[in-house]
Amino acid sequence: MSDHPVKQEVQNFDKRCLKKTNTAEKNSLPTKEDIEQEKKAAEGGK
Repeated sequence: MSDHPVKQEVQNFDKRCLKKTNTAEKNSLPTKEDIEQEKKAAEGGK
């Protein structure tokens, strides 16, 4: 099977028809203090 038609479509794709989007971080990483609090809570529960 050949993927030549797919490659041809990708190469001929017009990027100008795409819309500009803005990305935003939705799930932030926990801070060092949050991690320490979780560790202390886990050790206290044992």
